[in-house]
Amino acid sequence: MAPSGSGSADRSGSIALAEAVGRSVAARGGLGGRRLHVLTCDEQDSAQGAAACAREAVNARAVAVIGSVSQHGDDFMPALESAGIPYVGGYGLSGPEFSSPLSYPVAGGTPALIAGSGRQLVDAGCRTVALVRPDTRAGDTLTRYLSGALRPASVTLTDVKVPQKGPDFTAAVRAAVGRDAKDGCVTTALGIEQTRGLLDAYRKLGPARTRLAAVLGGVQQSVIDATGGRRGPLEGALVTGWYPPESSGVWDDLRQTLRDHAPRSTVDASDLGVQTTWVAYQVFFQAAERLASAGQPLTAKTLRNQLDSGDSLDTGGATPPLAWGTAGMLPSAESPRLTNTWVTYQRVADGRLAEQQSGFVDVRWILTGRRAPQ
Repeated sequence: MAPSGSGSADRSGSIALAEAVGRSVAARGGLGGRRLHVLTCDEQDSAQGAAACAREAVNARAVAVIGSVSQHGDDFMPALESAGIPYVGGYGLSGPEFSSPLSYPVAGGTPALIAGSGRQLVDAGCRTVALVRPDTRAGDTLTRYLSGALRPASVTLTDVKVPQKGPDFTAAVRAAVGRDAKDGCVTTALGIEQTRGLLDAYRKLGPARTRLAAVLGGVQQSVIDATGGRRGPLEGALVTGWYPPESSGVWDDLRQTLRDHAPRSTVDASDLGVQTTWVAYQVFFQAAERLASAGQPLTAKTLRNQLDSGDSLDTGGATPPLAWGTAGMLPSAESPRLTNTWVTYQRVADGRLAEQQSGFVDVRWILTGRRAPQ
């Protein structure tokens, strides 16, 4: 489930990819010889819509809800929990996705991204960092994680809150840039539409020395293209992501699936919701294969048992191997289901997202409030 045709929150690419995955499985003869039914639901970016999608999954006796995008976890997770349906690879927009025992997140959510952005900026030599983030309860937690990343290097943090409605981006940019010092940096954790508004104000202000950074989600290739590419404000920006950049070969099968089974779609393979949906399906297929090898049927219960076993699952290089056994859980009352604490460092070069550093960086020590590794 994902909002589709719901304005700025639209994530119809996740639904289109799920349908393409279903067609690709059918073309291969099914899943273990059985037909895979992929049901999709527009959750309308509303609590009522998300709850209705959950009821639809329950009524259909779904084996799992996979690769979905919704910020209304408080409204849809109770129904899934009551029916015993696992929620695999949600986008990470709500607390229950990182706390419900039936949730299996494949990425570290915005907390991991903002913690990673802080360390990326420390490594880049920033002495002051301004965080431009939503003025929400979830946004308040980001300040804590970023502060934890910056504190070991004695980097000063400025918190710039942006209201959800009618934000004054000019004032936000001025507050973030400050005196435009050469060791001053700005990082953003906003949605796509707000990020575009912020970048427009940033371009008009034209700071000469401040370094710009962002977390993926608000910044992706389509945003870079829409804001001027190599001539835009994001050229040279540092970006923290969950996965390798879209140009990486780990996404070749995703692109091929879209070409073969969604040829008329305009799905953006660089969209984090699309990539997360893809990763979630890799987890699902590998778990289903292990159940088949053990002679077990694929049901919601057996799938949960397999995911809870602690056995690591390979995502083809999109993430480190994933597991949700007790040993891998984050020792956090807030996010105990967060097991993937790895991020990637990227930068915008010649108008394209590219690796700044190969491989993954673990920010678990920041998320748990521990000391920086030596």
